[in-house]
Amino acid sequence: MVCRKRRNEKLNEYQVIGRKLPSDKEVSPKLYRMRIFAPNTVVAKSRFWYFLKKLRKVKKAAGEIVSINQISEKRPEQIKNFGIWLRYDSRSGTHNMYKEYREMSRCEAVATCYQDMAARHRARFRSVQIIRVAEVKNADVRRQYIKQLLTPKLAFPLPHRVQRAEKGNRSLYLAKRPSTFY
Repeated sequence: MVCRKRRNEKLNEYQVIGRKLPSDKEVSPKLYRMRIFAPNTVVAKSRFWYFLKKLRKVKKAAGEIVSINQISEKRPEQIKNFGIWLRYDSRSGTHNMYKEYREMSRCEAVATCYQDMAARHRARFRSVQIIRVAEVKNADVRRQYIKQLLTPKLAFPLPHRVQRAEKGNRSLYLAKRPSTFY
C-alpha cells in the first residue's frame, strides 16, 4: 500500500476547457471552461471530469479536453485579501461556506483553505469543492480575524532579542550573561 503525501505539493491554478465528443446529433458541442486548483495537470483533468459529470451529463469516455493552461498570478509580490466560497461534505451532510484569507496569491489562499478545512473540520481534499475565489477590497472584508490585520502601521512585538555587538568590539567571553528582555 502506497501512502501519498499532498502536503508538500504546491497547488497551481489551471484553466481547463473541455466538451462532449462531436456526433451526428451535435456537430459542434458546447465548450465548458473551469478554473481548477490542483498540484499538476493530471489531477486538474481528473477534477474537471469529476465536476463536469456532476454538473452536466458528460463523462470522460464521451468527451475530450480541448485545452489546459496554467494561470499565473498578476501581482505575486503584493499581499491581498481573498474570499473563498466552498462546499464540503462532512460526516453529517454537505455544507456551504465562505472564508477569507490574507495571502500573496490565489493558489496560496486555496492551499491555506484546504489546510484550514482539514484542521478545523476534518475535511479531506476530495470532499472540499472550491466554488469561487475572489480578491476582496479592504473595505469589503467581513471576517474579524482579517480586519485586525488591516490596521495601518501594524507592528508586532519582538521579544527575547539578543543584542549583537559590532564586529570590531566583540569579545568571545563576557563577564555577565546577556539579557533578552527589554
